[in-house]
Amino acid sequence: MTRKSEINLASMGSAWLLPIVACVVAAASGAIVADALPNPQYALGTIIASFVLWGVGMPLAMMVIVIYLARLMLFKLPPNNIIVSTFLPLGPLGQGGFGIQKLGSMAKTTFSKTNTLPEGAGDTFHIMGLAMGLLLWAFGLLWLFFAIGSVLRSRRFPFNLGWWAFIFPLGRDMPSRFFDVIGTVFSVAAVLLWILVMVYTSMGVYDRHLFVAPCLADLREKQQQRCPEQRGSV
Repeated sequence: MTRKSEINLASMGSAWLLPIVACVVAAASGAIVADALPNPQYALGTIIASFVLWGVGMPLAMMVIVIYLARLMLFKLPPNNIIVSTFLPLGPLGQGGFGIQKLGSMAKTTFSKTNTLPEGAGDTFHIMGLAMGLLLWAFGLLWLFFAIGSVLRSRRFPFNLGWWAFIFPLGRDMPSRFFDVIGTVFSVAAVLLWILVMVYTSMGVYDRHLFVAPCLADLREKQQQRCPEQRGSV
């Protein structure tokens, strides 16, 4: 690995996932929309489009997560002011798991109504969706421990808009008492975190200390350093 590639990898952050996770969220939302559509053909088109979006978003998200994990293993943890960004990979993992389960469930009912595939194909999609969703949930649970460990190791980290990485939408699809209990725990934790982050965000907006862009501050310093050189050359 060259010095330049090492610098690029060290500067890599989980924010790279933000443009990608939009496809995963859209796929999960499409499954919900298909469930509400009365016309089976419209529902079928929505399901197919959602499968395409899921197929675009999840492989890309897994690639970025692998690169980000390599960055965490080879270099030190992110600075304290952005340490909460380690929670961001939970977004595509959670939404991807829920989305593929919901899409499989909708495929089971919609394919039979539209005679899209041979009989029993919808059941196969449903079973595969449940299995893939469970695997993504397990990986997300592991990453949750990674993220909590990273935050606890940092101990003190200032509030900023990155704290919204704590908040993720929750979905329910698998009928299980275990998932009902653990889902309730996660739901309560998400609501409490949302209230906490909302209060801090409101306070930050009121006293305007959240309106800070470190990248612009660095750019201003570079421009100030170049100005004397430009004057001297003139």
